Amino acid sequence: MKLGKTFKHALNMVLHSRLRSWLTIIGIVIGVGSVIAIVSLGQGLQSSITSSLSGLGGDIVTVSPGAERGGGFGGGPPGEGGRGGATATTKAVVLDSTDYQVLKGIPEILYVQPQIRGNVNVSYLGKAGSVGLTGVDQKVWAQVTTSTAVQGRLLDPADQNVIVIGGRLASGYFSQPVGINKMITIEGGSFRVVGILNDQSTSIYMPIQMAFQVIPNKVNNNYDSITLKIRNQDLLDQDLAIITQRLTISRHVTNSTMDFSVTSAKEQQATRAAALSSLTTFLVAIAAVSLLVGAVGIANTMFTSVLEKTKEIGIMKAIGARNHDIMLIFLFNAAIIGFIGGFIGVVLGSILSYFLPSVLGAGIPFARGNILTVVSLNTILMALGVSVGVGMIAGVVPAYQGSKLKPVDALRFE
Repeated sequence: MKLGKTFKHALNMVLHSRLRSWLTIIGIVIGVGSVIAIVSLGQGLQSSITSSLSGLGGDIVTVSPGAERGGGFGGGPPGEGGRGGATATTKAVVLDSTDYQVLKGIPEILYVQPQIRGNVNVSYLGKAGSVGLTGVDQKVWAQVTTSTAVQGRLLDPADQNVIVIGGRLASGYFSQPVGINKMITIEGGSFRVVGILNDQSTSIYMPIQMAFQVIPNKVNNNYDSITLKIRNQDLLDQDLAIITQRLTISRHVTNSTMDFSVTSAKEQQATRAAALSSLTTFLVAIAAVSLLVGAVGIANTMFTSVLEKTKEIGIMKAIGARNHDIMLIFLFNAAIIGFIGGFIGVVLGSILSYFLPSVLGAGIPFARGNILTVVSLNTILMALGVSVGVGMIAGVVPAYQGSKLKPVDALRFE
């Protein structure tokens, strides 16, 4: 029997058993749609993480008070190269001018920028609120930060009572937009805006000495973190080890009493990407259970089809059809069901992936800003291949049983 005729017989079986075929197809649709939606969301989150962390710069390192307790989602793996401790301290841990001087003395570091952070009360043209303020060393901030100004400029070494603000603070936070050279009141003092960042934040940046006076409860020369720019990012691991060693000696701590953390954007990216990959794999495995249920449905449909078509099988064999012809008809039937279910599942999964970020909102792990899901061609082809493969595998046994029916027994079947 020609292959085209075999395929036509299989297609007729699907068309003439519409209700049963569509009930089976629905199982495949649910499974494939779930897998597509979850995989595309995972890929979108991966792209978002890569984009946001790559913006931090591969040569940027951050030193923070307090040791890491576990790799988690916040930084590099603990205990690697001495980065990460295991014993909590009972006193408040700070970074101070001594740590700053130690870091400035390391030849592998190009720039050292201490900074402090806190929430402050701001007002502009009668509209008040509370936003985050960061005090930075204006002499090196422009060389260390990856932020860019969409209007105005970044801080200069000679700046004092001036600030740089985030894009959303300038355009949408107050009742009126804030422009360059406008005055904003911060904790009772007036500061001139010299730059607006190309982002969607409500952050404020000002010279660190002025920030010590503005941010409540800040002690002079105690820093919330110190940002470093290394000379050669290809030697990142070696530089991290050197930084950790120097600070360990100057702070009189050991690996077991470590009271600071040294992290880089690359470490954060690797850790978060690994955690996200594990989460996506787990969710895909759950969604794949629907495909297994769909496979059972296909097998059930095929067994029923064999019983219904027993007499027809006998007739086809009586007029010359061979065993492998009969088997191909039922395998094609199963493959068609799998393909139709896979195709509709891809469409449904793509639609779901478009709405998932807005539905889940802040519940998405690691989400920062707008998450764009990614439905790649490889994912679509894989989903279609799996759905067809599942259908054919589920149809092997009933197809084989149908092909082994004896013509005389098949013709007698009622």
